[in-house]
Amino acid sequence: MADTNMTGLNEEEAQEFHAIFTSSMSAFVGVAAFAHLLAWFWRPWL
Repeated sequence: MADTNMTGLNEEEAQEFHAIFTSSMSAFVGVAAFAHLLAWFWRPWL
């Protein structure tokens, strides 16, 4: 328990969480960008 920080995660758990978080965030941004592209093709706003 001595190697935990404020989050209660040790270094290995924190790195695993970070890897999952970054891949999930990348997927979300990709889907959002694709949705914006489709909306742009449907009705350009500029």
